[in-house]
Amino acid sequence: MTRLTHTPLSVLDLSFVASDSSGPEALRGTLELARHVDGLGFTRFWVAEHHNLASVASGAPDVMAGQILAATERIRVGSGGVMLPNHAPLMVAERFKVLEALYPGRVDLGLGRAPGTDHLTSHALRRRQDVDPGDDFLDRLKELMLWDTGQWPADHPYRNIQVMPVDVKLPPIWLLGSSGYSARLSAQIGVGYAYAHHFAQHDVLDAMLSYRAGFQPSERLAAPHAILALAVVCAPTDEEAEYLAGSVDLAHLRRARGHYGPIPTAEEAAAYPYSEADRVFIRRNRDKVLVGGPEKVAEGLERFLDTTQADELMITTAIPDMAAKKRSYTLVKALQAVSAVA
Repeated sequence: MTRLTHTPLSVLDLSFVASDSSGPEALRGTLELARHVDGLGFTRFWVAEHHNLASVASGAPDVMAGQILAATERIRVGSGGVMLPNHAPLMVAERFKVLEALYPGRVDLGLGRAPGTDHLTSHALRRRQDVDPGDDFLDRLKELMLWDTGQWPADHPYRNIQVMPVDVKLPPIWLLGSSGYSARLSAQIGVGYAYAHHFAQHDVLDAMLSYRAGFQPSERLAAPHAILALAVVCAPTDEEAEYLAGSVDLAHLRRARGHYGPIPTAEEAAAYPYSEADRVFIRRNRDKVLVGGPEKVAEGLERFLDTTQADELMITTAIPDMAAKKRSYTLVKALQAVSAVA
């Protein structure tokens, strides 16, 4: 028996728009995928918040979470995450209390520090708020938690405002991060932590291990729980997985050049005229994408579990072929049964 056998597996999906599909198709695809992995026994299904990206159909994780909760039976659903700088904490509290009231025990509130977009769009999102020119994430986080506990100072003007439904607590809070900051803050305030290895530049071991080492128990969470988000493309053979992952490779290459269009198909990627410099970039970027058949993927997942001490793995598979994507998650989940026998 290996670590993979008893490690919870979850899903992160961004409602990616493919070059051969539409935004509505991408949104419906997220619901289809959620139903599929719910049936497979995955633990969570999280959706993200990005704005002004032609490749991402949804910038509204709370809306999508409600739709996914209604379409599934048992899987936990949440935001991966709500980008707190874009929102009044009161509105975040209201929306997630409503979700928790309707689907008690199945909602997660993941929070991010970045705006999830470019500077101009960020300004448009926040232009009607009192914008701190610095980083006001910590202030917003404190306010959000006070809307939940109600433990305002006696002279605070918000003290008598009630967040409805008043008899429902906020769902569990998770901090998302791609650097050491959120790891340290999550540990300090005693909440769950999710590290975005699929795009982070920060050292994964520093983030994951420092969170665990510095964790302070709280009323929200008694022991540390660290989620490691990984990009994975799994197929019956290494060769087919490599072909499918061409979509991921070309999308990353284009983003590195400032082109944020829809996700290319595997056929487009196979026909693309890569230069040697392009191929060097792709090989380097493969450090963030686990690609292969079941045996190769299992070895990679075990390696990450052993080195990072992750409590949970959250898989994101950014390929446009829905049938291949669903099969990838099926194969990954089946690895747990294989590991148990081994």
